[in-house]
Amino acid sequence: MNGSVWLKTAYQKLSEAGVGTARLDCLVILEDVTGKDRGWLLAHPEHELTKTQIKKLDDQIKRRAKHEPLAYIRGKTEFYGREFIVNKHVLEPRPESETMIDLLKNELSIYFISKEAPWKVVDVGTGSGALGITARLEIMKARVVLIDIDKHCLAVAEENLVRHDTEAELLQSDLLKNYEHSADVLLCNLPYVPDDWHINEAAAHEPRLAIFGGKDGLDLYRELFVQIKQREQKPKFVLTESLPPQHQTLQKIAATSNYKLLKTDDFIQVFTIKNTR
Repeated sequence: MNGSVWLKTAYQKLSEAGVGTARLDCLVILEDVTGKDRGWLLAHPEHELTKTQIKKLDDQIKRRAKHEPLAYIRGKTEFYGREFIVNKHVLEPRPESETMIDLLKNELSIYFISKEAPWKVVDVGTGSGALGITARLEIMKARVVLIDIDKHCLAVAEENLVRHDTEAELLQSDLLKNYEHSADVLLCNLPYVPDDWHINEAAAHEPRLAIFGGKDGLDLYRELFVQIKQREQKPKFVLTESLPPQHQTLQKIAATSNYKLLKTDDFIQVFTIKNTR
């Protein structure tokens, strides 16, 4: 079987299964298995696939037809222009989360001149480590701590640290409970989907622990800001991700710990301690 025939058959299977990105997914899977880029594959439709390749391709298409996220099938995904390892224990990093890195870089650039020590950034609920590791790579001299309650997530984050040849502290903790040190910045992409929210079939394959956040989706943020309030040294910035309709409520939650809203951009909000700005 050549690549063109396989693509046509695979596309039909995914389309019939209701996969909205069927054409692209087939090309990505074919790229991975053959080691050829899509330009070459489309320019050489007659290229014959081996039996081993066809079996692997068909197995992956069967998984995708069940709406398993493509990132889990591939074992990797892209975030902020870099490739990260992912598996069923971690949430696939979303494109909207990249905005958190942009906002972080913008805010910290204002303080670089007067700030002598390196910034300490804590990624709370790190999952794959994509946010914290990206911060480490994008922000000069940043010291990063990756926190998650799930040891399996920390194992994935550790793999990604090795993959990107960088360093960060790993800590298993329920939010900040086991973290005893100070931090300049908290990156917080915590579960924020309300418990009764209908999620799509692909998201249903992802860990519920990383998705749902209580009746209104904000229970973990409430607990986080309670923990922050109890700390003697509070972070200068707390960056959060949540659904836009939740932003007003989250702003009120942050205010109970003496934080004010500095900026909102799509899913991301930046809070700062009230007496610093």
